[in-house]
Amino acid sequence: MARTRFFYHLLALAVVAVWGVTFVSTKVLIGAGLRPAEIFAIRFILAYAGIWCLAIPRRGRQPLWSRSFADELVFIFLGITGGSFYFLTENTALAYTQATNVAFLVCSTPVLTALFTLLFRRLFHGRFAQGLEPVHVGFPLIGGTILALTGMALVIFDGSRFEFSLEGDLLAVGAALCWASYSLFMGQMTEEYGAVFATRKVFFYGLLTIIPFLLHSDTVFDMSVLARPSVWGNLLFLGLVASLACFIVWNLVMARLGNVTCTNYVYLNPVFTLITAALFLGERLTLTAAIGSTAILLGVILAGRRKSAK
Repeated sequence: MARTRFFYHLLALAVVAVWGVTFVSTKVLIGAGLRPAEIFAIRFILAYAGIWCLAIPRRGRQPLWSRSFADELVFIFLGITGGSFYFLTENTALAYTQATNVAFLVCSTPVLTALFTLLFRRLFHGRFAQGLEPVHVGFPLIGGTILALTGMALVIFDGSRFEFSLEGDLLAVGAALCWASYSLFMGQMTEEYGAVFATRKVFFYGLLTIIPFLLHSDTVFDMSVLARPSVWGNLLFLGLVASLACFIVWNLVMARLGNVTCTNYVYLNPVFTLITAALFLGERLTLTAAIGSTAILLGVILAGRRKSAK
């Protein structure tokens, strides 16, 4: 059992490592002239096509719709919070404010997830409340959270000047709220329906709810940009790796480890972004960033020990 849980922890770490690179990929695509809604739509179209390749062999055992209308509404909510609205707010925020601001505010998701989980378990009953991970407010959780947030601030704002942008920063907070809301229900739905079916639903409703934003724009998508290797390469990475593979794995891990424990790994996002920038952009790893990375890692470990400290 312990060995199995350790394996899921490694999977969560691998997913966050991939997601740490997506900030750089998205910034490249925005710089190439793609709008946030277009990036999301292409990304999820690739992922949706890919997940059907996984679903076709098991079509006889996997229905098209969920078992009840109420569950279908939950999947619509998950497609919005984990799909269209999350990526739209995050990607749009990158166009209005510094990437460091977006990374820091979006990575506050674990705090919001723990808070939402605590409130939801106390205010509601039923299968979703029972399926959430118990949150024990004590030193391991609070101390680990503070340590991780401090380390995250050291990593993200090392050598950069904080510039406040009301529109961009609020959009980043909106993205964090979306993902925290997504984390409340996705683990239970994955447990009941399976990772492939549940993720397929998120992709479908994410694409469906992004259509109004695509139609609202007066600009026409420039197909010529897809000829650039930097554009189609980043789109394939975002669609097939960061979305298709990582969403399936993340949803499965969240169902096995719990939504709070799993989401705590989001704190490590800036660390992997920092490593990527050092490897591919030639940015220098400073002592402050190294100290911050260590603090994040220790904070995640400490926050994850809250159960044994009960």
